Amino acid sequence: QGTGAGTGPLRTRMTTEKDRHAAIASRVADLIKDRPRSVIAVAGPPASGKSSFAEALAGTLNASGIKAKVVPMDGFHLDNSVLEQRGLFPRKGAPETFDAEGFIALVKRLRAGGDISIPLFDRKRDMSIADADTVPADCAVVIVEGNYLLFDEPPWNRLADLWDLAISLEVTADELRDRLVRRWIGHGMTPQAALARTESNDLPNAERVRNASLPADLVISNSGGA
Repeated sequence: QGTGAGTGPLRTRMTTEKDRHAAIASRVADLIKDRPRSVIAVAGPPASGKSSFAEALAGTLNASGIKAKVVPMDGFHLDNSVLEQRGLFPRKGAPETFDAEGFIALVKRLRAGGDISIPLFDRKRDMSIADADTVPADCAVVIVEGNYLLFDEPPWNRLADLWDLAISLEVTADELRDRLVRRWIGHGMTPQAALARTESNDLPNAERVRNASLPADLVISNSGGA
């Protein structure tokens, strides 16, 4: 069983790179003593820097001799055709537009160990690809990153007990809006369309999580860079 989000001995708000690395390295070193594989959650709203943070953490752990791998939640986006049938395509990215049950099942399998195939999301094709990557059996730490890892609504709230360590990234609302608009412009949208997408879908999703978020073991201010 996992320790569960927020059940560690100390919940700390950290703002410096030094604090981040010291705290996380210490927690991970303790985790891997007790179990063959530990699963870490990196949660936060869209454009909070989850992917970059998770990859940097994995790089640090691998460099220190602890084999780590990042698993994105985005591989569980429902296909666009399914979203169209359900009238959910305009809300793509909202909690109900993911295969939450499939994702929960994967996290349980990851905790159990072994060689596990995982899906990945192809942003260029805007679709999930099954069995696009693998987590090898000798991987000691799996870093799962996604918007809804600490979301306190069913079925997502069943994830809380599966995390050995839960990290939450926080970004100010104004910076989040700027990052999201830049992201959609980078995907080819006009500035007007990017702002409309951000305000009609992404920011409401972020606010929904903010209003119903389970506590994390570590809370990190991730302003200043996406």
